[in-house]
Amino acid sequence: MRPPPATAAELPLLQDVERAAGALFHTLGMAAIAEDEPPALGDLERYRRAGRAWVAVDEGDTPVAYLLCEPVDGALHVEQVSVHPDAARRGVGRVLLAYAADRAREEGLTGLTLTTFTDVPWNAPYYTRLGFRVLDEAGLTPGLRRIRAHERELGLDRWPRVCMRRPDDRA
Repeated sequence: MRPPPATAAELPLLQDVERAAGALFHTLGMAAIAEDEPPALGDLERYRRAGRAWVAVDEGDTPVAYLLCEPVDGALHVEQVSVHPDAARRGVGRVLLAYAADRAREEGLTGLTLTTFTDVPWNAPYYTRLGFRVLDEAGLTPGLRRIRAHERELGLDRWPRVCMRRPDDRA
């Protein structure tokens, strides 16, 4: 399955997916994350226009998940991947990440990177199962350092976070 690119009409639905997925953070005592606003429509449109926003849809062609990414220091950085709880545990996120890896390879990039919470079961532990590995401080590129600095400014480091990388092992 090749996830279709997001359409302009779907962008508000991606915000709905983000809100529903984010609500799960309440169960972990992470209310600030759960109640955080989804990406603004202008930001989503920027990813869409760049060809860097992909969706997974249900039988009615309604988005149930999405992935946003952009090249950062020779890798494809996953800025956001969100799955609606009604579509969780069905491999939807895995399909989106596999497609991102394929796109990275096609573009000559060295793999995928992302930042995530270490103690959230559907974050770092999930990505580890998919072949991502935690980067230590020495492994951070300048772009990843900038991303982490921005996350700190946003207060995301109230909970442990890491940068992870999955190399292109089929190169």
